[in-house]
Amino acid sequence: MRNKNRQVLIPRFLVLNYIIKYTTIFLIALQFLSCGNVKKATYFNDLGDAQFTETVETLEPVLQKNDILSITVSSLNVEAAEMFDVVNKTSSQGVSFSGKPLPASGYLIDQDGYIQFPFIGAIMAAGLTKKDLRQYITKELIIRKLLLEPIVDIRYLNFKVSVLGEVKNPSVYVIPNEQVTLLEALGLAGDMTIYAKRDNVVLISEQNGIKTTKRINLNTDELFTSPNYYLKSNDIVYVQPNKRKMRSTSTTPQWLGVIIGSLSLMVITIATFR
Repeated sequence: MRNKNRQVLIPRFLVLNYIIKYTTIFLIALQFLSCGNVKKATYFNDLGDAQFTETVETLEPVLQKNDILSITVSSLNVEAAEMFDVVNKTSSQGVSFSGKPLPASGYLIDQDGYIQFPFIGAIMAAGLTKKDLRQYITKELIIRKLLLEPIVDIRYLNFKVSVLGEVKNPSVYVIPNEQVTLLEALGLAGDMTIYAKRDNVVLISEQNGIKTTKRINLNTDELFTSPNYYLKSNDIVYVQPNKRKMRSTSTTPQWLGVIIGSLSLMVITIATFR
């Protein structure tokens, strides 16, 4: 009887031992798979002390259709300059730094590329820079003898960028100072989530009706020498999800857990009643 009982206990002990052993191995392997590569979750790996020359050609983008401009005119003759304060009233929807809708009013560049300016009439603004348009209006005011020594100031009212994808607060952000870097835009959106694919950020730009895409690796320092360091108005930044996020949205892990649980229960049941 003792020999018989001993033969029953040994297989049960071995089965339980195998369960503990292989379950531990499985959990360790699963942990390694879920952790991912730490370097892929950080910015600018191996970046040491360095100097990067600022790319300035992107700071003066050309004006495009649907841009809304604030154009103010001043002169030594204050009363004469006041007649240029009349602007085309319009509005655009966006989000300011605080995340609230921000209305805008000013000169709208229409679908033909023109603005309607008092006493000058239609001006082809699309395709010009702000500097070009400012010089043109100043010259016309002098030639037409409308103002003496006019000072023209032009600003964007709807300079905006969109940040979408794996960020904390995806939205459209209006930039009051008309200058924002890619990193600042990500900061406005609350930074990337842990599920973001930092080595493949997509930048979508449009100029003169032509859309272009650029992929940027934020794990390296390539951004600092890229012309895309500063964003242009209407740029779209899309942060892609990584494989870990894709796996989390799949039904496979759920079924895998059910299968593993069922197999474990079967093994324990067999070992107990054998």
